[in-house]
Amino acid sequence: MTAPSSTWFSAPADAGKRLGEVGYLADTATATTTYLAGALEKPLLVEGPAGVGKTELAKAVSRATGADLVRLQCYEGLDEARALYEWNYKKQLLRIQSSGDQEWEKTHDDIFTDEFLLTRPLLTAIRREQPTVLLIDEVDKTDVEVEGLLLEVLSDFQVTIPELGTIEAVRRPFVILTSNATRELSEAVKRRCLYLHIDYPEADRERDIVLGQVPGIEKKLAGQIVETVHKMRELELKKSPSIAETIDWARTLVALGIGTLDNETIDRTLGVLLKHSTDHDRAIRELRLRAPRK
Repeated sequence: MTAPSSTWFSAPADAGKRLGEVGYLADTATATTTYLAGALEKPLLVEGPAGVGKTELAKAVSRATGADLVRLQCYEGLDEARALYEWNYKKQLLRIQSSGDQEWEKTHDDIFTDEFLLTRPLLTAIRREQPTVLLIDEVDKTDVEVEGLLLEVLSDFQVTIPELGTIEAVRRPFVILTSNATRELSEAVKRRCLYLHIDYPEADRERDIVLGQVPGIEKKLAGQIVETVHKMRELELKKSPSIAETIDWARTLVALGIGTLDNETIDRTLGVLLKHSTDHDRAIRELRLRAPRK
């Protein structure tokens, strides 16, 4: 049995509204694709530069629907034991050592049961009976071979364990995969997913995000912050400021009681926004020539 689509969203407009209520301002494309991922019970691959809200979308779906979030953080060297499951070898060994030789055959069968199974995020999400959002974060950081582990999950929402057999999902999770596009994902993975590209938002939308996320900030200051950040993103920086860093900068200025942005303020607080010294120097040099409107 799979989860009914009503577990998630009833329409694109409903997705946009409910995501907005938990602090995620989704544009039309994001709201529509998020709704379809739930209605069609298909994984959603979200791609885009770092810091545009890909991971936050999964968290927002979890908050908006009341579903638990299970996260698989991908990294180079991730393997089946960390992504899917592994056996508790120490506990198995203790059981074997405590059994007599005559009971060995029976013990051998007994140690491959749920009691000795350590579930990792993929298997955890598959086995859950409650509504679950499965976030497979930064999937492009894994080795190509790891994608093979995902295919069975993404195709049939099931996992095969040789000692136990095939475990099928009782309730299909809402699956979101994120990628910073540092490498091309396999066509096999892409075929199983809906696709959404998220880029940095337009200035007006990012200003609305700042106004919604930073209590007490004046609209004028929010506009100056966003204008400055957008100018920085036009520069050749090692790491362009993310939306989260825009919000952090806005919160910093509010905490300091600053009501308008000038070059001195930028000098003092730019470390909140940019994390590389070369980016800091370039931004200061450029922004002194192109200060935001007052």
